[in-house]
Amino acid sequence: MNKEKTIKNPLPESLQEAMDWIREQLGHSCDLVIREFRISFSEANKAAIIYTDGLVNLEHVQEFIMKPLMSMEEAAAFRKRERDETELSLIRNIIEYILPAGGIVELEDRDAILNAALTGCAVLILEGCSIAIAIEMRGWEERGVTEPAAQTVVRGPREGFSENIRTNTSMIRRKIKDPKLWIETKFIGKSSQTAVAIAFMNGTARESIVDEVRSRLDAIDIDAILESSYIEELIQDGVYTPFPTVFHTERPDVVAAGLLEGRVAIIIDGTPFVLMVPAIFVELFQSPEDYYQRADISTLVRILRFISFAIALFVPSVYIAITTFHQEMMPTSMLISLASQREGVPFPAFIEAILMEVTFEILREAGVRMPRPVGQAVSIVGTLVIGQAAVEAGIVSAAMVIVVSITAISSFVLPSFNLSISVRMLRFLFMGLAASFGVFGIIVGFIALVLHLCRLNSFGIPYMTPLAPFNFADQKDTLMRFPMWAMLKRPRLLSRGNLTRQRKKASRNET
Repeated sequence: MNKEKTIKNPLPESLQEAMDWIREQLGHSCDLVIREFRISFSEANKAAIIYTDGLVNLEHVQEFIMKPLMSMEEAAAFRKRERDETELSLIRNIIEYILPAGGIVELEDRDAILNAALTGCAVLILEGCSIAIAIEMRGWEERGVTEPAAQTVVRGPREGFSENIRTNTSMIRRKIKDPKLWIETKFIGKSSQTAVAIAFMNGTARESIVDEVRSRLDAIDIDAILESSYIEELIQDGVYTPFPTVFHTERPDVVAAGLLEGRVAIIIDGTPFVLMVPAIFVELFQSPEDYYQRADISTLVRILRFISFAIALFVPSVYIAITTFHQEMMPTSMLISLASQREGVPFPAFIEAILMEVTFEILREAGVRMPRPVGQAVSIVGTLVIGQAAVEAGIVSAAMVIVVSITAISSFVLPSFNLSISVRMLRFLFMGLAASFGVFGIIVGFIALVLHLCRLNSFGIPYMTPLAPFNFADQKDTLMRFPMWAMLKRPRLLSRGNLTRQRKKASRNET
């Protein structure tokens, strides 16, 4: 039994009233285009195409919408078909027999019609019909696929995400040609109506993680989403922590690898950065290039990153602690050399380190914000000139310049920009502890840092996994990387039931 469907806010059947209402709602905006014309096969034969200039492909609108509707040949063929003169049958006949375009949707609500016209669709309204037809005609200018600027590699793919969500999902599909790759789309933001896609491998990703992502995205009530950082801040677990609990990347190969391990990707329209959850601490030390080089080379470089992390975090504080409290820990010759360098320095080691670190951070930030041809020269020359001038003026010692330089260089080794920022923030905290309590303060701060990391979670997964809780089987891709043929299983805490990554083949020597 057919039941009549009630529409909350239907469009007026009068074409003129409908166009007047749309113009009024959009404030007679100059980019709103309403093209009235007559169709050749309807008795009421008045219609209008509504779209936003700059968001649609005008050639496609003329070729696939207006030309078929105004063609006399189409009208003659249309009249030969047996049809009713009801509103619904007219709409269905136009969709099934006249319009060759894809992505056609029937719209009945006024708000949905307005949203379609503002998101790159051409909306067809007929005289005497309260149902509109939205045809997908997106065709705005966009940046093409280029090499990622923030995550460069020596060996590996050179393609990076763009600002178009469909381009980004297609790049992931090219990497994973599996029907188990499911992509769901939501629209978030009352004003922006930003498309947000959730991508995951069905059967591999944990349902609890996928459901948690859905619930957190559904709970967002905001006027606009302009970049992925909006989503990141609204769904992250650790609010009061310097460490990122949501991983972001602009590389399709990184997203594909994460999806195959059981992670969930969040793709936001208008930004080339894709979010991945859950995020874990050791993931911040991994580079996509680790899997494009031999295992021994990748292991060596990864260990070097952990050493650089320790240098960038602790070297300034250790220098302050030793020169201030624990001079007996240094060899006599080194102690005499440092004492002679600091003879004319008017500040204690802590103030000296603060001055140099703050100066270097200012130079680094200036180099990032200035035009690219000038920025690198300013940051490099400025560091050399200021450092040399400070030593000659007796404001800082030469040893402090060396300490700050090796600290800054070590922070650039980290592949994750978020982790580098976290190290820069925590470095000042450890410097204060070293100036107050010496090595004892550094040890207490390190214990507090480890406890803080161990209590963090990312979408229900411990942040320090597989180190804490310790999982021996997952150590093959943590501090070191085993060969590909040895990594047979996926991470156990991320994957649900499909743990097998590959099957071990028989050796050539086996018979």
